[in-house]
Amino acid sequence: MAHTSEMIAEDIHQYLKQQEEKSMLRFITCGSVDDGKSTLIGRLLWDSKMIFEDQLTALEADSRRVGTQGDNIDYALLLDGLQAEREQGITIDVAYRFFSTDRRKFIVADTPGHEQYTRNMVTGASTAQVAVILIDARKGVLTQTRRHSYLVSLVGIRNIVLAINKMDLVDYDAKLFEAIRLEYENFAAGLGFDRITTIPISALQGENVLAPSGKTPWYFGPTLMEYLETVQVSDAAARKPFRMRVQWVNRPNLDFRGFCGTVASGVVRPGDEVAVTSSGRTSRVARIVTMDGDLPEAFAGQAVTLTLADEIDISRGDTLAPAAERPYHADRFEAKIVWLHEEALVPGRSYLIKAGSTTAPARVTELRFKVNVNSLRQEKGDRLELNEVGVCGLSLDVPISFDSYRENRGTGNFILIDRVTNATVGAGMIHQPLLQSDRGQWHSIDIGRKSRAEIKGQDPRVLWFTGAGNSEKVEIARLVEKKLHSKGRHTIFLNGDDPTGSFKHILGPEIDPGETIHRIAEVARICLDAGLIVLATGPSREKPGRASALFGEADFLEIAVKENIDSSIEFAEGVVRKIYG
Repeated sequence: MAHTSEMIAEDIHQYLKQQEEKSMLRFITCGSVDDGKSTLIGRLLWDSKMIFEDQLTALEADSRRVGTQGDNIDYALLLDGLQAEREQGITIDVAYRFFSTDRRKFIVADTPGHEQYTRNMVTGASTAQVAVILIDARKGVLTQTRRHSYLVSLVGIRNIVLAINKMDLVDYDAKLFEAIRLEYENFAAGLGFDRITTIPISALQGENVLAPSGKTPWYFGPTLMEYLETVQVSDAAARKPFRMRVQWVNRPNLDFRGFCGTVASGVVRPGDEVAVTSSGRTSRVARIVTMDGDLPEAFAGQAVTLTLADEIDISRGDTLAPAAERPYHADRFEAKIVWLHEEALVPGRSYLIKAGSTTAPARVTELRFKVNVNSLRQEKGDRLELNEVGVCGLSLDVPISFDSYRENRGTGNFILIDRVTNATVGAGMIHQPLLQSDRGQWHSIDIGRKSRAEIKGQDPRVLWFTGAGNSEKVEIARLVEKKLHSKGRHTIFLNGDDPTGSFKHILGPEIDPGETIHRIAEVARICLDAGLIVLATGPSREKPGRASALFGEADFLEIAVKENIDSSIEFAEGVVRKIYG
């Protein structure tokens, strides 16, 4: 079963042909910390003879220096490459490794077990076909086991290996093995897995990893490697309707116009009728062009260039699909979001959504509920913290084409990007489209403060800064505005301390302070009706009594700025956090 290389010396061409024809399986290892994920993959690499001599020398030296197995080889060090990982004996980042046997090629992702690195685990699982979930036989099913199992289900993995590890530390107890298996299967019954195969193993000792173990005579199932080599992973993408998102319009000369992209699902052939999902225009595929010549067909995973029989308008980000089996095309949809950033998701904030080659402004309009990944129960909440999962409604500035993630992983996923830092903050799986913005019934829309605020996704309010000196108030107000702007809020700053600035025509040079405050408040009320968050400062130390009388209690907030604030930035962040989260 282990990988052999004699053919390399005998017939290199035959060897390469054989490797090309092997099927590829992508799988991940996941579970709680210290369940033995890295050790298991290290053992697979070792027993599959996929370790080079220089790696072996380094592994032996590292095992003596930072290993956890005394004088023996510490297989986990083959995966835990970061210094912090070796010092702590844990996995932090996702480690990808390739290995092969005589029957199949593999790409395995070793994912972290710590809860704080759950986002890394989601990244590793996003392209996997099988999940190997490890459980320490001494500890049983833990919270992180449940968390990872739910996330594995969430990203669409349906084939599960429950590897109950460290059986050598419990004397290969069959009753304990059976109790853990039943507990896990009861928990996972509602996760939608097609099949759960439970295997008793000792990753460190190699029991039931490559070869059957004589220490588990009560177990009659496959070894881990036998399962990985033989599991039938249906190519679901090939059976789905054709989808291709256009990544580039190739126009090298006047006689050629091709549309480049990777086929996300299905099969396409010359002569097939396809539609541009954004416009509804249809045509037929004329050619499937590659660097190696034209193809008779293209299937999921292939990067190709399609030419069409008709000249129709197609741009980067458009989706090509069969005319009779088109995806959804909408600007609003419901999705599950896994939050990947330290700064929480708050409904109403504007982000960028990236789906394939399409990038567009988007807002999370509603957090319908959070999913407790330990109990699978729905819970109310007003924000998503790091590593939490929630079902949200999203609204985009422009419609995009998509499928339900359950129906098509390739066209049902997206990421959310922070508009200020450009950091990836969330990963999403689309459920279904929502009622679209009805552009045909615009004449019946009731426009007011509420509707203007809804389209901005915010709660409009007047923030009136008082106290301290003019410069301190203005500095704090501007810092608060910058913080709100970084969160995607729509603001305006009315500086009543500077009558020579934007208000010089409204205030005039000789108006008393009370009248100045009144006129600023009138402008603020207009801005409030426009759905804006208004930041205002009045002259000197005047109280905003006349101003507050123009607004309801919920619309007006006075913020007293103290003298000699230690940190203006911290004060401004505190103001925003208190009001808008």
